[in-house]
Amino acid sequence: MRRGISAVAMAAAIVLGATACGGSSDNKSTGDAAKDPAGVSGEITYWDTSDATNEAPVYQALIKTFEAKYPKIKVKYVNVPFADVEQKFKTAAQSGKGAPDVVRADVGLIPEYASLHYIAPLDGTAALKDTADFTQGPLNTTKYEGKTYGVPSVTDTLGLLYNKEIFAKAGIAKPPTTWDEFISVSKTIKDKTGVTGTYLNPDTYFLMPMLFGEGTDLADAAAKKITINSPEAVKAVTKAKQIYDTSSQKVDFASAYDNMQTSFKNGKVAMLIQGPWSVSDDISGSAFKGKESNLGYAPVPAGSTGKPQAPTGGHDLAVYQGSKNLDASYLFTEFMTNSASQVTIATKTGTLPTRTSAYTPAVTADAKIAGFKGIMDTARPRVALPQVGSLFTPLQQQYVKILQGQVSVQAGLDAAAGEFAKLLPGFTK
Repeated sequence: MRRGISAVAMAAAIVLGATACGGSSDNKSTGDAAKDPAGVSGEITYWDTSDATNEAPVYQALIKTFEAKYPKIKVKYVNVPFADVEQKFKTAAQSGKGAPDVVRADVGLIPEYASLHYIAPLDGTAALKDTADFTQGPLNTTKYEGKTYGVPSVTDTLGLLYNKEIFAKAGIAKPPTTWDEFISVSKTIKDKTGVTGTYLNPDTYFLMPMLFGEGTDLADAAAKKITINSPEAVKAVTKAKQIYDTSSQKVDFASAYDNMQTSFKNGKVAMLIQGPWSVSDDISGSAFKGKESNLGYAPVPAGSTGKPQAPTGGHDLAVYQGSKNLDASYLFTEFMTNSASQVTIATKTGTLPTRTSAYTPAVTADAKIAGFKGIMDTARPRVALPQVGSLFTPLQQQYVKILQGQVSVQAGLDAAAGEFAKLLPGFTK
């Protein structure tokens, strides 16, 4: 997720009626999308952030199917790099010039976009259909202050990936279910095979399962309280530091992610906390190439709460509130997120669907999707605050210092909480 807060809510409210790119008609929503879908006409622009080489062609083919179903609607497809889309969308929405009618948004950005009035509430529109079919974790990412601002498109979360052969050599029958077991299993593996237990990812997104496992988060939105330095958070980060000290390969903080991946896929470490996006890379390494069944999947270990929990990731489709063709945008959003479209996307790109009905035998024939399907039941959304993306930066700075032993856990988290207070006016520490 990109970091940063845009303080332009007032400006956004002023420009909502401004022209959106691609809108060739002057109509706002008339309700025709629900009453007479076939009669809806206009041109809309869709910003897609999927991989331009391997995934974009699937979405482009679906758009042709949509246009065949709704011949009066034309869709202008634009592939925008994921790293660029947040700032591009904010700039366009703020100015009222060049914003797409529909945007593929990281789930963590929905609260911010909604708070700035950049995206339209979708409750009661044609964009939302068969909502009971959506799995709960992804559906929860679309909510802000009691309203729905997105429709789940693809999803992911963090799980425990492990090397079955290494486990077997160490005499370990099943993956650890708690963090204490994680440390114990790491020691057994090291003693019996010489392989290091894990490679701890120092990015704070990968710390979230430990915070959730102690029943806490970065902050409590309802209570307006900063919780990153609470006793529960201190316990979570203390456990992370213990794993770093006892069970992890030495971390190169400058290239941690790449080195972590290399170590795991080549059999130098036995376990990782990772997401489904890593699997294609994992199975390219010597430990799994030609033997994909050697890759094991399990929920993240649990903390004191006894519940394995990891953040819900993925993407939602959102509709620009200033769109001149809301009815067409609603129909397009529904079509691209319906069960049939999700089956197509999943089977051709390997991404996880957000609808229960989309987990067909053809979809779950993908070992990665089958492996993460059950893990998704443990996923939960991050705290729904517009500033949530910006909170990771000060926490990251202190987390690295904690892992390196430069500050104590309590001191580091107190410092992070101090920075959070600057970003969350009205919140108490």
